[in-house]
Amino acid sequence: MNKTVHDLVANDRNNFFLMAGPCVIEGEEMALRIAERIVSVTDRLHIPYIFKGSYRKANRSRLDSFTGIGDEKALRILRKVGETFGIPTVTDIHETAEAALAASYVDVLQIPAFLCRQTDLLVAAARTGKIVNIKKGQFLSPEAMQFAAQKVVDAGNENVMLTERGTTFGYTDLIVDYRGIPEMQRFGFPVVMDVTHSLQQPNQASGVTGGMPQLIETIARAAVAVGADGLFIETHPEPSIAKSDGANMLQLDLLDGLLTRLVRIREAIMAE
Repeated sequence: MNKTVHDLVANDRNNFFLMAGPCVIEGEEMALRIAERIVSVTDRLHIPYIFKGSYRKANRSRLDSFTGIGDEKALRILRKVGETFGIPTVTDIHETAEAALAASYVDVLQIPAFLCRQTDLLVAAARTGKIVNIKKGQFLSPEAMQFAAQKVVDAGNENVMLTERGTTFGYTDLIVDYRGIPEMQRFGFPVVMDVTHSLQQPNQASGVTGGMPQLIETIARAAVAVGADGLFIETHPEPSIAKSDGANMLQLDLLDGLLTRLVRIREAIMAE
């Protein structure tokens, strides 16, 4: 039976939920190690947790960029992570044919920001019955995301989440407008702040995306302060050797302290 959004994010502490994991599945041992560490932290802090890992990276800067270890192999690892720790999992899809395949392994299908207007992709994801997390395009206003969400609803699936991940600012930078979080919440869906992707520095001359991981806590604190329902954080034991998006990922051993401080902010807000 497919999970609903409520199943994933409900929490008796009224805490934010977390979508976190490596940018891309690099191997089984790494995925299980990351999941085990995050589960130990989120269980202690009563944070609903969804393990994130891309089974394949389609949006790469160069032809020689790492894309994955093989679709079926990576999807089987995602399923094993979910079954081992009893947690839901999320991965992104890029073409309509991928929706049914990925849906047989994970609980949430994620629509990449660049593809958030692709009607056929949104409808294919919706028809799997899985939760659909739509990332806001770097080129769209928050208000425009109501139409992306409505496509999923009109296709018969009301289990939608929306994710803010920054807006293009010039050629090589992104900026977060926090007004977008309450604006998108007006549509009636949980809104997530993609902390790490909003700190990317795309389109670098080297062909490798840059980032500003030193600002991860700043972005996350602000998101919790304005009432984001969830946070999305890519993390890796050694970001410097990660095969994708290492420049903006959080080092895994820093996650515990970060989440502990963020929970305090959430508690202060809820106590008002």
